[in-house]
Amino acid sequence: MDVVDWLLDSDPAIRWQVLADLKDAPAEEVATERARIAHEGWGATLLAEQAEDGLWDGGTYRPGWIPPERDGFDAWSATHFTLQQLVDFGLDPESPEARKAIGRVRENVRWEHAGEPYFDGETEPCINGVTLTIASYFGQRGDTIAETLTGSRLNDGGWNCWAEYGARVSSFHSTICAVEGLRSWQGAGGSDPRVDEVADAGEEYLLERGLFRRRTDGAVADPRMAMLSYPVRWYHDILRGLEHFRLQNRRDPRLAEAIELVRGKADADGRWVLGNLHEGSVIIEFEMEGFPSRWITLRALRVLRWWDAA
Repeated sequence: MDVVDWLLDSDPAIRWQVLADLKDAPAEEVATERARIAHEGWGATLLAEQAEDGLWDGGTYRPGWIPPERDGFDAWSATHFTLQQLVDFGLDPESPEARKAIGRVRENVRWEHAGEPYFDGETEPCINGVTLTIASYFGQRGDTIAETLTGSRLNDGGWNCWAEYGARVSSFHSTICAVEGLRSWQGAGGSDPRVDEVADAGEEYLLERGLFRRRTDGAVADPRMAMLSYPVRWYHDILRGLEHFRLQNRRDPRLAEAIELVRGKADADGRWVLGNLHEGSVIIEFEMEGFPSRWITLRALRVLRWWDAA
């Protein structure tokens, strides 16, 4: 089968990225397809779900219908993860639809943690890293978040959302979120030599562990990190890590094992399956676990294309 044609038989959020990253289509064709996100398919569906108060599903991090005592209940339909999804879709941040949605968030949305404005972040680095990526993408400053992340790095180079409760060993999950956010902030014009230092250290934390191994004994830190997931939410896996280093255009030899793991997961048709679905309430359902995934196939193909072009 023609895998690119299969990818193109999809939503505008995937089609424009296929055109840009796999087919090297003319910029005008890519822009035309990307503009459809705000009006068609998944993007339009998410935008339509935002309330006048800026919230999705009645909450910032978790939907408003989840009782506070069930703070361990996974749900992805509230504001934070919906904004993350719109970034992944590639909604044009300059579009009227994006400006309206982000304006509502900026003016109204506050964190459950202590009532902080959304784009100022809160305390957990996995939350702050994703929020900084969102802020940078949509033209919000995010300087407060960058400052918070800079000051919360652990001595081993990474971050851990449990540090405020005494954790002293970094987490792959927290660290990938943090470095993604900091590099996005820099890419949007943020400048602070301390940020460069801590982002470098966070990336080194991931690289010296090959994206999924313990540094002490080389054992796999968590088998799920070698399973490909989408949407990634706050979780780390090897493909998310590779996407980060692709965006930084950093071909480090310590990524080679993860690259070959991803390459080896293609099926006979040249597609990749969803290996690990992060369960929880959603607004939009994509592919089922264990079945070919357009999102993962797109991401795997462009990572391999980048790596093999060296």
